[in-house]
Amino acid sequence: MEIEIATIGGYEEVGRQMTAVRAGDDVVVFDMGLNLSQVLIHDNVQTEQMHSLDLIDMGAIPDDRVMSDLEGDVQAIVPTHGHLDHIGAISKLAHRYNAPIVATPFTVELVKQHIQGESKFNVENDLVKMEAGETMSIGQTGQVDLEFVNVTHSIIDAINPVLHTPEGAVVYGLDKRMDHTPVIGDPIDMDRFREIGREGNGVLAYIEDCTNAGRKGRTPSEAVARRHLKDVMTSIEDYDGGIVATTFSSHIARVKSLVEFAEDMGRKPVLLGRSMEKYSGTAERLDFVEFPEDLGMYGHRKSVDRTFKRIMKEGKENFLPIVTGHQGEPRAMLTRMGRGETPYELDTGDKVIFSARVIPEPTNEGQRYQSERLLGMQGARIYDDIHVSGHLREEGHFEMLDALQPQHVIPAHQNLKGFAPYVDLCESLGYELGRDLHVTRNGNLIQLVEE
Repeated sequence: MEIEIATIGGYEEVGRQMTAVRAGDDVVVFDMGLNLSQVLIHDNVQTEQMHSLDLIDMGAIPDDRVMSDLEGDVQAIVPTHGHLDHIGAISKLAHRYNAPIVATPFTVELVKQHIQGESKFNVENDLVKMEAGETMSIGQTGQVDLEFVNVTHSIIDAINPVLHTPEGAVVYGLDKRMDHTPVIGDPIDMDRFREIGREGNGVLAYIEDCTNAGRKGRTPSEAVARRHLKDVMTSIEDYDGGIVATTFSSHIARVKSLVEFAEDMGRKPVLLGRSMEKYSGTAERLDFVEFPEDLGMYGHRKSVDRTFKRIMKEGKENFLPIVTGHQGEPRAMLTRMGRGETPYELDTGDKVIFSARVIPEPTNEGQRYQSERLLGMQGARIYDDIHVSGHLREEGHFEMLDALQPQHVIPAHQNLKGFAPYVDLCESLGYELGRDLHVTRNGNLIQLVEE
């Protein structure tokens, strides 16, 4: 059976992930993501109202025209998790393919909400829920199966999909960290990865996220970030002024920790911002997390400002606002607070907790710098970098390669500079660039098995 891989997006940057695997006449698409930084550099861009071709030209979503060079029919579109760099282009591209969108329950719900907000295209692809640990047949021959393997990442309900073919398995390894003590959900299923490496013809190809490949050691567990966060919040629990926290809205485990520690401090937590309300509300509705019954979640700006007025009236010392804006996004709550555009008044000595790192990209770095300067000008004290990454470091990558023993390796989720440390690691394990180690670019085809 012929096996061919189209590297469509995410092979020149972090963002707009999209890869297609052809096994005979059956094609499976993994991820359809957005490159948010390419949107943020333009003022007042509303992607939901834009045509896909304009977004492709902007470099915001994958250019999927290479799909016309694949001989076969798309049988499934499979997003690995709910981050926008993996699902953000589904509303713009999925309607081109007569195929269901297959994902875990939390990811399906986020995709559904994203599609409902789309105003340019009518996306009618079926949404099919599949749990980690389950397998489904792909195509009509009965020779190709899709399996979801549970992984841990900075969002709940993440998986690595595996396409089982007669020639061996194709493992799509975006995005994960090796967390054996997660705050929410099950640990990464390393036992299953080892089994896949030993079954049948083994692993034909492994496509891997290279985000932290140049960092030595292993990525700490979310339990470590939780302890760090608790230490910081305990150290300021006697402060009788304002304390504000921000983190990734999609990071439900971190939001859960913030809510619990706020209550331990005797402060009432409240979630503020559209994405904060969206992700946490969805996770609670699907029973992934249990929040206090009286936890307020407000996304609409008028509701947020009413809440800020209430906080100022009843006393900042009684509340912990958990807000959007960890990257300094221009319209996020924390950025508005820094600009003095909300009823919440920051005073000298008030604490701002960034339970997130700056995503290493010039747009984010510039926005975050500006946000921190604005907050500092109002006298805020900044607590930074209370975080652990959602991506593997060098030793995690070594363990995955050792478990899977893939015949071919394809680095992804980076640019050429970002690929370099992963290439060095692979070469130290006997892989050879151009033979079984494939550094590629967006829009390329890799033929792994020919008839």
